[in-house]
Amino acid sequence: MPERSDGPAVGSGDGTPARGTPPAERLLNLVIALVNTSAAMTKQQVRSGVNGYGDAPSTEAFERMFERDKDTLRALGIPIVTVDAGGHSDEVGYRIDNDAYALGPVDLTPAELGVVALAAQLWSDKTLRTDMSRAMTKLRAAGAGEAATDAVAGLAPRVRAAGDAYVPLLEAVSERRDVSFRYRAASTGQVLTRHVEPWRIAARGSGWYLVGFDRARGAARVFRLSRIAGRVRVGARSGAFDVPAEVDVDAMLGERVGVTRRAVLAVVPERAQALRARVLRRPDGAADEGAQGEGAGGARRAARGRDVVEVEFRSLSAFADEVAAYGAAVVVLEPADLRADVVRRLSAAAALDASVDGEGNRG
Repeated sequence: MPERSDGPAVGSGDGTPARGTPPAERLLNLVIALVNTSAAMTKQQVRSGVNGYGDAPSTEAFERMFERDKDTLRALGIPIVTVDAGGHSDEVGYRIDNDAYALGPVDLTPAELGVVALAAQLWSDKTLRTDMSRAMTKLRAAGAGEAATDAVAGLAPRVRAAGDAYVPLLEAVSERRDVSFRYRAASTGQVLTRHVEPWRIAARGSGWYLVGFDRARGAARVFRLSRIAGRVRVGARSGAFDVPAEVDVDAMLGERVGVTRRAVLAVVPERAQALRARVLRRPDGAADEGAQGEGAGGARRAARGRDVVEVEFRSLSAFADEVAAYGAAVVVLEPADLRADVVRRLSAAAALDASVDGEGNRG
């Protein structure tokens, strides 16, 4: 709810500010009172019963405060109506029209609820985890229940956790405050302090990135949030810099997360549904025709009785992790470097398993 110009203090009749309830809190108190009143509330009842209005030093100051608050709430779409008290009283009352204020029924199809649940998983380990969990519980109670899970079975967000740096960086981007942080370089592993004007935060290739202007280097740079070490320090002054009118985030991140590549996979029927959801086309034997060498010959034999599919990927290591997780259900036909990475992961897992005896003890 937006703050108004009267700030955290209530103005007195002579213009001298007096400390009191913050305007946003007072507005919320008024909404709660007018929603829950059985009939209507008179001005006197508002002044004596709603926290924040007792701060007014005079009747005139209260009248101005109350009128401004009503105008603010109506501008926000909250339907405050005037009610005639009836009888011999000339005083009117106020209430909120609950029928006009209430949110319409939420009626999501199983597929729609499934997509919302899928999006909510992105924040499962972030600041919004509790709020997202409560919201999804309410939606499932009013929706399709378990049917929604079936609509997106096998799918899951591949974006890794943003970490503790996400929230302060997001606030810095919003308020245009400069930041400084310790950053571990990917090439050398050296940790240095960076002073940055943050422009954008984006998710690409299963990771979170900060795009901004590195003051020490005098140029735009991209920083992976998972390589930020320690706490992000945010500058005290808002509006400390101007963001360029045209920031091509896709172009800047394209160099960091790699170009799009294609993998040809041999998949056991009815398995690896998350991979199948990203299939581009079925090459119909193209992998057999282009395969060469002993490794490729093994791939041809593995493709018999399987579905040959083609999937795009960017990060070699991230996609190798994903494919290896399916074990024998997915065999990489192309490209060779992806196949080698997956085989290396599976071999390491097999060696680890072989080192444990039947009682769970290492030999």
